[in-house]
Amino acid sequence: MQIIIRDNEVNSADKKEHRHLCQSEDAADTEKSILKVLVYFDIFEYPLTLKEIKDFLDKEINDEELKLTLEKLIQAGYIWLHDSLYSLQNNYALVDRRRNGNRKANQLLAKANEITKLLYNFPYVRAVAISGSLSKNFADENADIDYFIITKANRLWIARTLMHLFKKLPFLKGRNQFYCMNYYVDEVQLQIEEKNIYTATELVTLIPMAGNGSMKKFFESNLWALSYFPNKYIPDVKNIFAKANWVKKTGEFVFNNRWGNCLDNYLMKLTTRRWKIKEVEKRLNTKGERMGLKTSKHCSKPTPIFFHDSFLKKYEKRMLEIDKKLKKNYTTDMP
Repeated sequence: MQIIIRDNEVNSADKKEHRHLCQSEDAADTEKSILKVLVYFDIFEYPLTLKEIKDFLDKEINDEELKLTLEKLIQAGYIWLHDSLYSLQNNYALVDRRRNGNRKANQLLAKANEITKLLYNFPYVRAVAISGSLSKNFADENADIDYFIITKANRLWIARTLMHLFKKLPFLKGRNQFYCMNYYVDEVQLQIEEKNIYTATELVTLIPMAGNGSMKKFFESNLWALSYFPNKYIPDVKNIFAKANWVKKTGEFVFNNRWGNCLDNYLMKLTTRRWKIKEVEKRLNTKGERMGLKTSKHCSKPTPIFFHDSFLKKYEKRMLEIDKKLKKNYTTDMP
């Protein structure tokens, strides 16, 4: 008996197989995207809610697909769910740690709100935002309040020097952790130079606290960050404290001249020289971390190599391990 297979039957079978492969690839891609988010925050031992996972995904997704994929990852033993929080670790202590950290963060944010009003009134400060772990709504027992500050063009170093001299006043002894002003840019250089998942995360989680126009321009200058997180939105900068007092106005009046230009350049060179000595001597901060400062006319920020770069290497290593595990499992599951 001769069996005749028509071309349209073969094409139909091919299309079904192709559709199945595409669906499998899409599913694998979604799983990897979810695991990328959980790996990133697992380095900080921070489990995430469903909404937080969606916010930091590198692809658009609807809630139903996200829930189904998370359930599949749980069943496969990749992730764990405790009290509506997802983690790569089957460790309920991380849930307690997060809850306690969230409560302390709320207390510190209230304090930061008051301090921000003070910082904004220093001469040439145009915007203040909360950064670091506090901007992710977490604070442990050793938490600082980290500030991201935008200054007037070509006056960054005057503003920074005045703020750090204030920080050294005797009445602030023992409270320096509430005044960690460690990242400055001015209105000339609003776009962040380093563009990667770490800086994108820090950027989209900034909490604007004071200063209207410059903060909005800053976010508009860094829309590249949304390419990492298409489900995330740039923070709203409307209706935030932006009133200047007489100290700010007077200070700016005094230095709005060529002497101000010279002073700003001098302070930049002086600070750069001092921090180079700290780097050569391999000094450590109170947390035991290497101290370093990257400086330019329009920017003052921690040297990337001492945390930023090492974090990215750790993240990439963890993702390579996840990739190998996913490929092995999908190879095993293939018919």
